[in-house]
Amino acid sequence: MADTHTPDIERPPPEIIDGLREIGSATAAGELKRLGIQDPHVLGPVPFTPGKSVVGPALTLQFMPQREDVYDQDEYADPESQLHRHVLYHTRPGDVVCVDARGDMKSGVFGNMMLTFFQGRGGAGVVVDGCIRDYPIVQRDLDLGLWLRGVTPNFHTQTSIFPYAVNVPIALNDTLVLPGDVIVADDDGVVAVPAKLAAGLVETAGSHAEWEEFSRLRLLEGGHLRKYYPLSEEARPEYEAWQKKREG
Repeated sequence: MADTHTPDIERPPPEIIDGLREIGSATAAGELKRLGIQDPHVLGPVPFTPGKSVVGPALTLQFMPQREDVYDQDEYADPESQLHRHVLYHTRPGDVVCVDARGDMKSGVFGNMMLTFFQGRGGAGVVVDGCIRDYPIVQRDLDLGLWLRGVTPNFHTQTSIFPYAVNVPIALNDTLVLPGDVIVADDDGVVAVPAKLAAGLVETAGSHAEWEEFSRLRLLEGGHLRKYYPLSEEARPEYEAWQKKREG
């Protein structure tokens, strides 16, 4: 059942996601610089599931500092008032939930049950500028990519923050992430791809990745860095012949 209390996101076409899945965060970051985004790397959250990579649209959750006249300390009496549940209600296959938890190291935004629901709905990855809880169980039993600042036994509002808004612009550390931006995350880290640049990135990065594959082969054979990286005009006819042979 879709959530009717908080806004959903606009997701890019599947072919955009598939195209970005082929390039990785390093190529995405480098090519975004050429497209005008100076630093798309989300600094802070690091891989907690080495070897996992995910690409998907961002569901966003914003936390704020607790203040007595705003935050209802009895939210556990009414689970439906918990906005960290509501962001997960929007989950569709391939989504990545991104949480501005203010870099807080004392509150676990999601635990095992919430993340089990997220995976069951098809969620792919979790990026938290803060912590989750139940990490040993999550790591053992679930197949999610996790990029976090850390882990804690505390629950999400146990200390000094509370969930404030769903699917709004958030700051992951110093990086702006809009709902529906495409997250590319792997062992190099997390890159936020602006939704409006995603199609252009697929086009430019796809070409880049292809000639890099050719150049890597030549470098392994002892070819000179000066000729093959970046691809020189001298090497281009050789690359085009290699490309044609591979396609034929």
